[in-house]
Amino acid sequence: MNAPVLIQSGLSRPGQGLAPEAEDVWTVAGRSFRSRLIVGTGKYKDYATNAAAAEAAGAEIVTVALRRVNLSDPSQPMLADFVKPERFTYLPNTAGCFTGEDAVRTLRLAREAGGWELVKLEVLSQTRHLYPDMEETLRALKLLVADGFQVMVYCTDDVVYAQKLQDAGAAAIMPAAAPIGSGLGIQNRVNIRLIVEQAGVPVLVDAGVGTASDATVAMELGCDAVLTNTAIAEAKDPIRMGRAMKHAVIAGREAYLAGRMPMKRYADPSSPLAGLI
Repeated sequence: MNAPVLIQSGLSRPGQGLAPEAEDVWTVAGRSFRSRLIVGTGKYKDYATNAAAAEAAGAEIVTVALRRVNLSDPSQPMLADFVKPERFTYLPNTAGCFTGEDAVRTLRLAREAGGWELVKLEVLSQTRHLYPDMEETLRALKLLVADGFQVMVYCTDDVVYAQKLQDAGAAAIMPAAAPIGSGLGIQNRVNIRLIVEQAGVPVLVDAGVGTASDATVAMELGCDAVLTNTAIAEAKDPIRMGRAMKHAVIAGREAYLAGRMPMKRYADPSSPLAGLI
């Protein structure tokens, strides 16, 4: 996992904390960000709510499903009129693609239209769980890297495949916590932690986050950031949930850097038992 970039003299290793003057940022493909929460731009009742929720979340990056979001038809509400490109970094993704060819074609068109080179790749399997087709994903990644793209890759929590993606040039690894839109939270903490430990690029939990505590767990496991869409968009109050996610990610990151106490099988009293009256 990439070490955070720290301004001045702060320390970032778990258990050593950060100096008050330090700024804890994360870097992907040479770009640094303060917010460790990425939000989506789908499923909201309208773009205005989407924009307000993204602001409440303190997000700097928003994902844009190229096949589902209006970026070019001025006769219809356009995402860019609400979620301003000058305020947010757009991360185009290939949601809705089921073959490597479709994903590569979609991102090449996106680069021609908007100049985007930092992108998110997802190639889904045609199943009810919609987990990524990892063989197609790896094949598409190699084509995109050869074509000059900087690719953040949505994947299963397969530790071996995560390493293959990094070896193939992925700019970031984005394992699913659970099926897309399920809200089940992290189902396999062991694998997420193993992916984090072996990674030399940022790791972001993507898909399956349901509420703030799920985001906190992801950060406590050492992830660099969290991506969530449905958990905010389908909350009864998306703006408040966006704010909750912001604080959850901050809390999880601080806890990870602080270094948690060891887990024990038996009680360990807070006060000494010796010398009792």
